[in-house]
Amino acid sequence: MPERSGPGFRRRVGPPSRRARVALLTLGVLAVLFLLFVMFAGFWTDWLWFKSVHYSSVFTTQLWTKIGLFAVFGLLMTVVVGFNIWLAHRLRPPLSAMSVEQQSLDRYRAGLAPFKRWALIGISLVIGLVAGAAASGQWRTWLLWTNGTSFGVKDAQFGMDVSFYAFELPFYEFLLGFAFSAVIVSLLTSVLVHYLYGGLRLQGPGRRASAGAQGHLAVLLGVFVLLKAAAYWLDRYALAVKTGSYKGVSGWTGLRYVDANAFLPAKTILFFVAIICAVLFFLTPVRRTWAPALIGLGLMVLSAVLIGGVYPAIVQQFQVKPNEQAKETPYIQKNIDATRQAYGIADSEVTPYEPANATNADALKPDAQTITDIRLLDPNVVGPTFQQNEALRKYYAFPKSLDVDRYGAQDTVLGVRELDLNGIQRNWINDHFNYTHGYGVIAAKGNQVDANGNPVYTESALPTKGAFGPYQQRVYYGEKTTTYSIVGGGYQDIDYTAENGTPVHFSYDGGSGVALGNPLTRAAYAVKFAEPQILYSSAIKDGAKIIYDRTPKERVEKVAPWLSIDADPYPVVQAGPNGQPGKVVWVLDGYTTSDGYPFSSKTTLGDVTKDSLTNQRGELLTAANQVNYIRNSVKATVDAYTGEVTLYQWDENDPVLKTWMKAFPGTVKAKAEIPDTLMPHLRYPQDMFKVQRDLLAEYHMTDAGGFFNGTDIWQVPADPTTNSNEVQPPYYLTVRMPEAKAASFSLTTSFAPSGRDNLAAFMSVSADPGPDYGKIRIAKMPTGSGALGPKQVQAKFNSDPSVANQLTLLKTGTDSDIEYGNLLTLPVGGGLLNVEPVYLTGRSAKVPVLKRVLATYGNENAVVAVEDNLEKALAKVLGGAVTGAPVTPTAPGTTPTAPTTPTTPTTPTNPATPTNPATPAPGVTVTPELQKAIADVLKAQADVDNAAKAGDWVALGQAQKALSEAAKALAAAQQKAGLAPAATPAPTGTPAASPTAAPTGSPTASP
Repeated sequence: MPERSGPGFRRRVGPPSRRARVALLTLGVLAVLFLLFVMFAGFWTDWLWFKSVHYSSVFTTQLWTKIGLFAVFGLLMTVVVGFNIWLAHRLRPPLSAMSVEQQSLDRYRAGLAPFKRWALIGISLVIGLVAGAAASGQWRTWLLWTNGTSFGVKDAQFGMDVSFYAFELPFYEFLLGFAFSAVIVSLLTSVLVHYLYGGLRLQGPGRRASAGAQGHLAVLLGVFVLLKAAAYWLDRYALAVKTGSYKGVSGWTGLRYVDANAFLPAKTILFFVAIICAVLFFLTPVRRTWAPALIGLGLMVLSAVLIGGVYPAIVQQFQVKPNEQAKETPYIQKNIDATRQAYGIADSEVTPYEPANATNADALKPDAQTITDIRLLDPNVVGPTFQQNEALRKYYAFPKSLDVDRYGAQDTVLGVRELDLNGIQRNWINDHFNYTHGYGVIAAKGNQVDANGNPVYTESALPTKGAFGPYQQRVYYGEKTTTYSIVGGGYQDIDYTAENGTPVHFSYDGGSGVALGNPLTRAAYAVKFAEPQILYSSAIKDGAKIIYDRTPKERVEKVAPWLSIDADPYPVVQAGPNGQPGKVVWVLDGYTTSDGYPFSSKTTLGDVTKDSLTNQRGELLTAANQVNYIRNSVKATVDAYTGEVTLYQWDENDPVLKTWMKAFPGTVKAKAEIPDTLMPHLRYPQDMFKVQRDLLAEYHMTDAGGFFNGTDIWQVPADPTTNSNEVQPPYYLTVRMPEAKAASFSLTTSFAPSGRDNLAAFMSVSADPGPDYGKIRIAKMPTGSGALGPKQVQAKFNSDPSVANQLTLLKTGTDSDIEYGNLLTLPVGGGLLNVEPVYLTGRSAKVPVLKRVLATYGNENAVVAVEDNLEKALAKVLGGAVTGAPVTPTAPGTTPTAPTTPTTPTTPTNPATPTNPATPAPGVTVTPELQKAIADVLKAQADVDNAAKAGDWVALGQAQKALSEAAKALAAAQQKAGLAPAATPAPTGTPAASPTAAPTGSPTASP
């Protein structure tokens, strides 16, 4: 009979054919295998990367810790839940009551009967897997607990070592949370099983719960209440790290009066109430009644409301509020002391500083170095200038924000010429084989520009030449290097393009990367980077390696996952040992943090480290973003050529670092192993400084009474040179604080009173790695001093007619805009000097060129200078200081008093040497070293004389510095030659030792 079709008829579809079933099964198996290989590829490539950088122990420690936590807690959860499900089934009544409710459950029981064992195992395993996965994420908590190191500091309330709160309490809270989870899941699954098998009934006459179900659930509830008792006990200690908001501090941490006198005793009482209630639940199976346990539970809940809620509110309302300052003062003092200690600001010095409106030559003498090293070159502005002048090839680029370092005695602005793939024809070979690295570091003097307003480069060209001498200039690892490259194996990548347009080739021999000789490895990387050509490309030869994760920050974060990394890595050209070529290394500051320091207020790192340059430099991110303890404990380096990562212990007393060093042994080198050629370039980190200045805006007040009244709260002023409302960034400067003996390379910032714009204080931290490293000094302005804050200084500049006229003329006839550089505030000569470079930036080329320098000295009545170089600007605002007479502020445009002629300094002398160092004493052998030292002294002396005659302030200060160093070198050479000088030679003729002795006329040399 033919098959009928049409409306009303449905074609019968048979089972799929054997071939179709095989094909579907094959596709399913292949899909599963592919997913497994993707998971394997991620694991395998991570292992190979850690092995290639010689930090495989970090990978294995994390791996085994996670596996151990997953296995132990996953198995524990599986056993606990599985046992309770089994027990609930075992305690089921033999016969179910004949009721509609139970009859409707019969079909579920019947359907489940053949699969009961598998259901038990499956449900328990799934719950165990989830619990194990959650527990494996607590690997940091586990490692801190098992390797905890004592702080040697006890908290002010319980007398416990800080390590208890930082390392132990978080793990106990994790254990308690896990136990709560296990009991709650066991309780829910047990209730479900008891209900399914008739142990619990919602309908029908008689008991709602069988004796077995009642006893089982009562014990589980008793365990839950017992865990709640443990939670109450731990909550007592958690009060010391409890966070709230108080006196304008959003992260206020620690006990207050109501906590110590109401919440603390309440937690203790509730602890005992919970134990009694738990005992009543445990007695329920014996007494066969819920009444006592439920009454106890009700009393516990009522106690929690009355004792834990109402009573503290009564204490706050009727004891604290009527006399709040007296009640809270002891606890405020504990918070102040702990916060200052936890953030490393306990030793900060606050010194009153009443800035004068006038100065003289004698007052300016100690600040000669500060004035000489005023940084005109703003590293956050001149990046495009470096790009225009020194990129030299379209496939090179500099970062928008450059860095500041010291080379010799010179503050230097420098940037790395990194690879920019946007400047090439993009294809897979070019991106990953041909163009693989940047080339060289470009440097310029921070305090000078040339006649055209461009940087004065001390290291330039391609390959670079200049002050750094020979060094490995190829940059395979850098801040802009975000793609993978395949190098070596005889493949010649493009080193750079010569002047005639011919590519110069190079074969990488740095030793870093993962070898691609194994087909399995190539397949894994093909999956990792979603690039099948890695698997079959003929361009990959024997010996080829793949290098990736090439930015310094991500390399350090991977090998030290317990560190928070400063947002601003900076390059250093590190001299080689014994005259060998040097190398470029990236230096990164690593922070150890904790959120468990009792009484120390918490701060959110991502918020307090933001400023007007965050978009250019990046943001500090950390797994524990809210912290109340921080130390710059590690200095890390990444070799720009080999990618080698080295961690150095910097803070040798930090217990958090010691704990992590025990957890990851052998990964951090001792501080003594930092190379001598690297040490002078290490500096105090910006993000640490930002955190500290944010805290010091309020915690400079060390008296609890003053803190309570909040009469002296500061704020970091907004950056007046930008259109954003973000705060002013800190600046690296060579500066002498008023109470310091000499100027030093420092990180500085200004403070304004809360809600106002005048200057409240000027803060500096010594950034040089010497005895004063990390010393925080604050010059505090008295109320009503009239000191100008950054916003007021900028407004003064903008409203000055001469400034407006000159800047308008500067733009007239050009397709350019005005761009303000960093506004620098400097305490010099007993007052405050403000200096701001002004750049002219083309609207099309976007290349800033320094054209004017703005300056002012004193308060709102002070004169404003707008000149084409720093010398003229200083001459105008400092005026008669060079004559020794006080400066009287003059009207804009008034010519300062004519200068006097400076005193010419004499040649440095020493009791152990003749007056003329070129003539050695009789019988003394003149070694080549001694001869060179004598020649250096004579040259430096001539430079001092020439600079003094020319009236060149900057050259004079530099020459005086060189003379002092040459005199010290001469003394050392004399001692080595057997002359044994009685003292270090020092130049005489003090007037020339300071630029203040220079004339105020327009110097001939540019700054």
